[in-house]
Amino acid sequence: METWKLNLIAAWLGCFFTGLAMSEILPFLPLYVEQLGVRDHQALSLWSGLIFSGTFLVSAIVAPLWGSLADRKGRKLMLMRAALGMAIVMVLQGFATNVWQLFILRTLMGLTSGYIPNAMALIASQVPRDKSGWALGTLSTGQVCGVILGPLIGGFMADHIGLRMVFFVTGGLLFISFLISTFLVKERVIPVTKANRLSGKAVFSTLPYPMLTLSLFVTTMMIQLANGSISPILTLYIRNLSENTNNLAFVSGVIAAVPGISALLSAPRLGKLGDRIGANRVLIAALVFCFVLFCLMATIHTPVQLGILRFLLGFGDGALMPAVQALLVKYCSEKVTGRIFGYNQSFMYMGNVVGPLIGSGVSAMMGFRWVFLVTALMVLLNAAQVWWSFRRIPDRGKKTP
Repeated sequence: METWKLNLIAAWLGCFFTGLAMSEILPFLPLYVEQLGVRDHQALSLWSGLIFSGTFLVSAIVAPLWGSLADRKGRKLMLMRAALGMAIVMVLQGFATNVWQLFILRTLMGLTSGYIPNAMALIASQVPRDKSGWALGTLSTGQVCGVILGPLIGGFMADHIGLRMVFFVTGGLLFISFLISTFLVKERVIPVTKANRLSGKAVFSTLPYPMLTLSLFVTTMMIQLANGSISPILTLYIRNLSENTNNLAFVSGVIAAVPGISALLSAPRLGKLGDRIGANRVLIAALVFCFVLFCLMATIHTPVQLGILRFLLGFGDGALMPAVQALLVKYCSEKVTGRIFGYNQSFMYMGNVVGPLIGSGVSAMMGFRWVFLVTALMVLLNAAQVWWSFRRIPDRGKKTP
């Protein structure tokens, strides 16, 4: 079997355990904040947003540094660093006794994050370009499978053995990702010396359409922003919709997980569709589809309705990030693929920073439903921006290789 295929299998397993571990925590994180002593609605919304965002703010700052190190030492080392670092910090979060300790630990976690983006960059740099859409779509299903199971397992454990135990189990799963990365991933590192490294300006000068690449960076940020704006208030919104608060963590976990099921079904197929008709067309259609669903989420009255709409949202999510990554591979040369993916990671993390802050801020000032409407408007604007960017390039009618 070819090396890139073996690495795709290993990276899929690593992304699965990482996605499983991370999604176990997120659905009930606001409940953990509440358990640590924050009771007021506005304070709870704001603290939830800050704790969600702290990790990604640090990640956005350090991502270019990790990208530079990956060029010199290889992406396998970055996978090992991220998995082991997250495992240690995750266990420490289970020992937090107040919200400030949790905030500091979540912020420190930003120094160790980046497993899934580095796995994407590793596969993107190795896979034949005519299979990039399929390979990246397939790899994304590893994380998606983890995201499906994580909230269900995390919610069940939170309801039955307590919130703190979930952090310890999650740390163990991240350690499994570390072992997989250490022993299964194979990489032949061709180090880039400082003398041969292109400057940021030189990297962009090699691109045929630098403004299009920048537009795709912004789209990556918006994808994460749209998902992140909902995360801090999802559990609180479900509690607001439901008269029965029994098993709230588990119900929240189910509703958080359902987009993963539809994304799992759709990602490889939409990746192949993008290879055939053009990833740009799939990307724009998915953004418009997500806009409509976010608008509808602002009007619902029961958790079941929210679950149905989030299931449909997964079909859009299954197309978005693989399409962006396939387009980045298409419109850059192999010698700068790693750097371009590094910059894309920074924009991704910035979306994860800004999204929860917007969501928690809008929720605190205007209420839960306005979070979905504001998110929908931003997604629509991004769809228009992507459409306009592709209208300005001469080969917009060509399909993605």
